[in-house]
Amino acid sequence: MASVPSLASTVQQRLAEGLSAALPEAGSADPLLRRSDRADFQANGILALAKQLKGNPRELATKVVDGIPANDVLKEIEVSGPGFLNITVTDAAIVRTLAARAADDRLGVPFAEDAGTTVIDYAQPNVAKEMHVGHLRSAVIGAAMVEILEFTGEKVVRRHHIGDWGTQFGMLIQYLEEHPHELDHKDAQVSGEEAMSNLDRLYKAARKFFDSDEEFKTRARRRVVDLQAGDPQTLAMWQKFVDESKIYFFSVFEKLDMDIRDPDIVGESGYNDMLTETCRILEESGVAVRSNGALCVFFDDVKGPDGNPTPLIVQKSDGGFGYAATDLSAIRDRVQNLKATSLLYVVDARQSLHFKMVFETARRAGWLNEDVKAVQLAFGTVLGKDGKPFKTREGETVRLVDLLDEAIVRAASVVREKARDLTEDEIAERGAQVGIGAVKYADLSTSAARDYKFDLDQMVSLNGDTSVYLQYAYARIKSIFGKAGDRTPVAHPELELAPAERALGLHLDQFGETVAEAAAEYAPHKLAAYLYQLASLYTTFYDQCPVIKPEPPQEVAENRLFICDLTARTLHQGMALLGIRTPERL
Repeated sequence: MASVPSLASTVQQRLAEGLSAALPEAGSADPLLRRSDRADFQANGILALAKQLKGNPRELATKVVDGIPANDVLKEIEVSGPGFLNITVTDAAIVRTLAARAADDRLGVPFAEDAGTTVIDYAQPNVAKEMHVGHLRSAVIGAAMVEILEFTGEKVVRRHHIGDWGTQFGMLIQYLEEHPHELDHKDAQVSGEEAMSNLDRLYKAARKFFDSDEEFKTRARRRVVDLQAGDPQTLAMWQKFVDESKIYFFSVFEKLDMDIRDPDIVGESGYNDMLTETCRILEESGVAVRSNGALCVFFDDVKGPDGNPTPLIVQKSDGGFGYAATDLSAIRDRVQNLKATSLLYVVDARQSLHFKMVFETARRAGWLNEDVKAVQLAFGTVLGKDGKPFKTREGETVRLVDLLDEAIVRAASVVREKARDLTEDEIAERGAQVGIGAVKYADLSTSAARDYKFDLDQMVSLNGDTSVYLQYAYARIKSIFGKAGDRTPVAHPELELAPAERALGLHLDQFGETVAEAAAEYAPHKLAAYLYQLASLYTTFYDQCPVIKPEPPQEVAENRLFICDLTARTLHQGMALLGIRTPERL
């Protein structure tokens, strides 16, 4: 189905037609329409137009208003101030537009058939290491952007650039070679927690040997060379670590209610075969130069504290490859093989300089150009209630699993307090949905670039800007339909709307524009803000506009049920795009 024109676009069109008719010399001037607290909309474009035509803006505005024929969309247009237009639309136009949205499975959200291909690099844990609170934001923000972009028509390729290469693996592999049963499992089905427990135990034992036994240290370093050279036995043992870690990764992502697919996991090791060629291309093209034996790219605007240029080191003087070589090879792969038109990196803001240098190097090499862009969706730090980086009482980094488990426990207690007829199994299920939703929403309702405080008490609160508030609004609507009897949702454009109905209806109409904006700007927080406002407006509607009791006239009840139904569907779809469940009962 074609996308449904919003009221704003319809009003914009009517005003543009009025402008052209009243002021042909203005050409196709933009009315500059926006939402307003003085009316439904305000148009400010005539001020700029008056300057261009050297006319009196208020007189021109009056002329434009007089030139707009009577119609069923614009109820009132008032000339205000120096030439603003305050516009009120008809109740019938609101209901008709909402009915068109309700008739569309996509709620009128545009779908671009010819959109490009975006590769999203997100959720990048490290092999043989536990995931901690620092891994949360990349996973949550990246997963939301996958959903939002796919919903708007973009072809999305997911990439999880896991840390699965480097010198530590020589130590781990050598230790496993000498203690071959350390990763054996008693049970065929091992849990993620057990898998990580095994790896953690093995890592500590290997590190102890490495630090205390010079002969083992020599053997471990030799093993790194074997790994980089592709020795089959060494690679097979390395694969054991990767597989063991994946069991753990998948268990954490499952708890986060995220869909992580094995083919999408392409770690640092996935680009090994490209590193030498990447360096050759950069050196032969003059993009990179040798400096003290290392292959470097220099930038005029990147200097160290001493004022000397700070280069991007692609290859070290000893022949080893750094992160830059891997990241540049990944760009080559994503552009040339995956045919990406956009590369989106959901990565900590503290890596911004690195990615700025990598992207500029890729532009100089011709891998990024007018047809292919790369963007870092940089995110801030998760802070504790004290405003400092989130740590345990002992000063250690918080394990992600512990944090999620605590959120689920807290949420389950909130659900149990509210539950009237839920079984213990249902309370546990809702607790997981509410707890994980609370963690995700707290992250996504904050602009990614900002730090945010991790406060579970606030996150699982029924009051304020929380996912629980939104989930409760959805469940409340569903409970209304359980009491509606034989009354059904029907749009009635002929009815006069109450103020709370109008406000909710106008906001519902903005859903498509909001999703499109969140996609274009890589800004899931804008969708979260829209949904919170939607739930708030629904709460006012619920208080002021009876649907079931006291029983309104049939047509009014049907129209209000229609508005309830569209609100529920919009909340459900919007929350799904953020990766958050909407239980029908809480």
